[in-house]
Amino acid sequence: MAKSVILSPLNAILDDDAATRAGWSVLDLGRAFLDGGATFLQLRAKQRSSAWLLETAEQLVTMARPSGALVVVNDRADIARLADAAGVHVGQDDIAPAAVRRLIGADRLVGFSTHSVAQVDEAVRQPIDYVAIGPVFGTTSKDTGYDAIGLTLVQEAAARARARGLPLVAIGGVTIERAADVMRAGASSVAVISDLLATGDPRARVTQYLDKLRQIHGL
Repeated sequence: MAKSVILSPLNAILDDDAATRAGWSVLDLGRAFLDGGATFLQLRAKQRSSAWLLETAEQLVTMARPSGALVVVNDRADIARLADAAGVHVGQDDIAPAAVRRLIGADRLVGFSTHSVAQVDEAVRQPIDYVAIGPVFGTTSKDTGYDAIGLTLVQEAAARARARGLPLVAIGGVTIERAADVMRAGASSVAVISDLLATGDPRARVTQYLDKLRQIHGL
């Protein structure tokens, strides 16, 4: 592990496909998230060119800087480094965390997705800063190829991550109604895509999430 980090209880995912379906550009949506108080964002754009992703990541990092918000780039360690993002998030089929760490250095965050207890046990031995687990519930936002894991596995994963001093981010089908149960199961943060767009007012939705999640933590 590169460092001990404290993550915001809300990981606001800027998914390009989801944003487009909802009629938002990624940067406009990012501004709405930041205005709502988000301080932990992940940029995810599977279908876009590298040039588009780099330009967008650079602009998003610039937007986030005044509030000290963290911007993590999904999959692309090279883009994260070039854009001076806070870090990169990789999955089971992406570049291994150790290789990512060599590319981005010790000062940036590395997050790693898992989908089972066995994967969590392997992840916590990697040079990462947080573990993600999911999908917790059924989701249409992201096709992981994995079945919903439920809250029991979140609880088990959280215990394993906590033993190594790592925060756990839970993702997949999380709604504002379900978020409290996910946090009580041991997650340090919930990653949300679709439900931040559900009301048509993502700024207010982010604020609503943060208010609810901070009450759970007594912050």
